[in-house]
Formats: sequence, C-alpha cells, structure tokens
Amino acid sequence: MAESINVTIRMDRSIKEQAENMFNSFGMNFSTAVNVFIRQSLRLGKIPFSISDSFYSEGNQMRLKESIAQYKTGKMVVKTMEELEAMENE
Repeated sequence: MAESINVTIRMDRSIKEQAENMFNSFGMNFSTAVNVFIRQSLRLGKIPFSISDSFYSEGNQMRLKESIAQYKTGKMVVKTMEELEAMENE
C-alpha cells in the first residue's frame, strides 16, 4: 500500500456532520468517502458530477434575452422584489 498522509480541510461543522451521517449510512467513514471521490475524479480526469450555475440555465438565458430586447425597444419593465424572487423559483 502507498504511504498515507494526513490532509486537513476546513468546512462548516454542520455540513461535515451531515456528510458523516450520510456516509455512515453507506457503510463508510468520511475519510473513505473523500478517497472514493478523489479516486473517481482521477479515474475520469474530471469531477465525477455536473457542476452548473443557474445563471446559465436555458430558462434564465431566455429571460435575459427577452429583457435585453425590451430594453432595446424602450420598453422598461419594473418588477417588485417579490416578483423577481418568484421568477427565480420558476
């Protein structure tokens, strides 16, 4: 077996506790789960899941294009904070 080393990371205590509970339910400890993640990342040559930003979602991009078109034609749309938050949850 290769030489083992200790690695220190910082994270929110609550997140770590939630992760430990979930990993324990899978029959592994936190360290094993991190090792699984790292090994899979190396095997695939990338992070083994999709990372995305909702800003670039298809729906948001359509809304932005519509807003730009309205701005260019002089149609200004005023929305309340509640309306904006509702749009975010669509």
